[in-house]
Amino acid sequence: MATFLYRVGRLAFRRRWYVALVWAAVLAAVGLGALKAPGAADEEFSMPGIESQKAFDLMEQRFPGATADGATARVVFIAPGGEKVTAAENKQAVEKAVTGLGDGTQVASAVDPFRAKTISEDGSTAFATVTYKVGPNDLTDASRTHLERAIDQARESGLTVEAGGTALAADAGPGGTAEVIGVAIAAVVLLVTFGSLAAAGLPLLTAVIGVGVSMATILALSSALGLSTTTGTLAMMLGLAVGIDYALFVVSRYREERAKGRAPQEAAGLAAGTAGSAVVFAGLTVVIALAGLAVVGIPMLTKMGLAAAGAVVVAVLIALTLVPALLGFWPNAVLTRRARKSGRIEESGGDNGGTRWARFVLRRPIPVLLLGVVGLGALALPAAGLQLGMPGDEAKPTSTTERRAYDALADGFGPGFNGPLTVVVDGKGAADPKRAADEIAQEIGATKGVVSVSPARFNDAGDTAVFSVVPSTAPTDEKTKNLVTTIRDERSGIESGTGASYEVTGTTAMNIDIAQKVQAALVPYLTVVVGLAIVLLLVVFRSLLVPLKAALGFLLSVLASLGVVVVVFQQGHGAELLGVEQTGPIMSLMPIFLVGIVFGLAMDYEVFLVSRMREAYVHGESPAQSVTSGFRHSARVVVAAALIMIAVFAGFIGESDSMIKMIGFGLASAVLFDAFVVRMAIVPAVLALLGHKAWWLPKWLDRALPRVDVEGEALARRPETEEPAADTAPDLEPART
Repeated sequence: MATFLYRVGRLAFRRRWYVALVWAAVLAAVGLGALKAPGAADEEFSMPGIESQKAFDLMEQRFPGATADGATARVVFIAPGGEKVTAAENKQAVEKAVTGLGDGTQVASAVDPFRAKTISEDGSTAFATVTYKVGPNDLTDASRTHLERAIDQARESGLTVEAGGTALAADAGPGGTAEVIGVAIAAVVLLVTFGSLAAAGLPLLTAVIGVGVSMATILALSSALGLSTTTGTLAMMLGLAVGIDYALFVVSRYREERAKGRAPQEAAGLAAGTAGSAVVFAGLTVVIALAGLAVVGIPMLTKMGLAAAGAVVVAVLIALTLVPALLGFWPNAVLTRRARKSGRIEESGGDNGGTRWARFVLRRPIPVLLLGVVGLGALALPAAGLQLGMPGDEAKPTSTTERRAYDALADGFGPGFNGPLTVVVDGKGAADPKRAADEIAQEIGATKGVVSVSPARFNDAGDTAVFSVVPSTAPTDEKTKNLVTTIRDERSGIESGTGASYEVTGTTAMNIDIAQKVQAALVPYLTVVVGLAIVLLLVVFRSLLVPLKAALGFLLSVLASLGVVVVVFQQGHGAELLGVEQTGPIMSLMPIFLVGIVFGLAMDYEVFLVSRMREAYVHGESPAQSVTSGFRHSARVVVAAALIMIAVFAGFIGESDSMIKMIGFGLASAVLFDAFVVRMAIVPAVLALLGHKAWWLPKWLDRALPRVDVEGEALARRPETEEPAADTAPDLEPART
């Protein structure tokens, strides 16, 4: 592996114009394909195997066209204090507003609350439902402007008017601000780390090129592969993250080899052969983690994982080819200003912050290990009370009209009104389907925790009915989850008496089912990902204990990050500091995202840091000396990479959307714990205690495993064959210190 990548690095350096032109051609080709490709369609979220999805599929089958995923807006009208919306003047204002809401070109219908009887018992609140002909992402700006204008005109009459629903949910999310902040902080960190604008800019440039290639490819293939507009979100985030990291590792090793007196082309080859090997295997662990998302069984999540894995592969290829090629254009520009001015490169063989920290840990391995494990263990304890769900409008800031509409409906109609359950009755096996549906509705209506049941609506064939059930508790309340379980548990008795079957669906039931399925899939996902990564790390480090330590350390950091997420977003401690106005369950997909993304990044740091220790150990240093050598060469780079990732993820904390805020906080916390506590403290402490045993491998396993030579042992035995070339920059004079 090391020898092959060494040749790749030298070839890319020597044939830099060809390499640069090839990547430019690839970027242009996929960019042109993205421009010509039809727009990505809105992907219909589905989760096979859960009851909510089965019921939804049955509705689509029995009510063709009736369940089209058109955008909706629920406009809430609240009368001034002490008045009723049924008062003549207020009623006239509401009816006028509904007429205006229905005038939009994309509007299918706007239901008058006085005809639909959607008025609260005290008469203070009413709501109108506006249904659109197209999905939320297909709504034009003109339609949204028309909705907002109609609401503003209704407010002029003295009514309080708020609105919620999917029609207001434009393609929000982190609209680029978070990424810009993260890249800006990354530039500062790189500049401080390298002391050179070129060295700081090169990883950013190559990462942006990699993300451009990946995103353009996703857009170009979106129609053919059925990818949605959201598929590339994870690919962009991870492509930027690992793209900077991998280029940072290669550039850092190039500078190190130059400091040893290597000629530019030779240094580029050695950087690709050593740091490049670590990049390949670090990238493989990330790909394993992302491809493993298929275990969860959510098609959209599987596509996101595979698209992000493709972005990581592109980042690896760029680090191995384009980075050496760009170093060939400016071989001395990435060196420090002092080296460029003096014409002498100083080899940093003395102490630095990394060696001093390593010696501190080596002198006190047991206290450092105990402090790290106990500290992360304490932070992980709240994760035992993790409650999964899917926060909705109730989690948005009170400054948004969606949140105010949610609160107004809860006040006027009860907390369960915002999350009704939908019951689908299949009466094909019943003698009298209509009577069976009525009996089922009566039985469910008598269940404790049910406020009301709507009249059943039948399909044209008369064999399927649908009705709504309003719980007495909020959608994210644990009592609502228990109610859904109770209704389903009563099914066998009800079905035997009526001859008809029923299933429970709706947004609330769907979120409950998703949370349960994700929770059940978490252990198999961890088993697959961690198991495959341990096998990969066995090959890389040729050690039995180092991969086990890496996996256990990762689990500790992930559990600790989940614990702090629960403390802030579920329990509410410190929530105000982050702008979280409403606590509740943790987003269902959060643990899966956290495990997949952080596992990949954690293994990046593990491979790069420990591979330098392994390299030193293979070359004859003692276990303690190899730990110190690893930190001397890698600590600063790993710290810089971790700070960049923390900055990128922490930028999302400033977003108004609570789910994006939660993801950013969780990922930033996980990287902080894993990089600075696990990799920089627990890892050297464990290696210090294990000594030579850390690198022990049974002989039979050593013979069975393939040899990949990540540490570059073959390169160390190889005589230098740096041939002069006309296009190779003149070497700076090395100065040993």
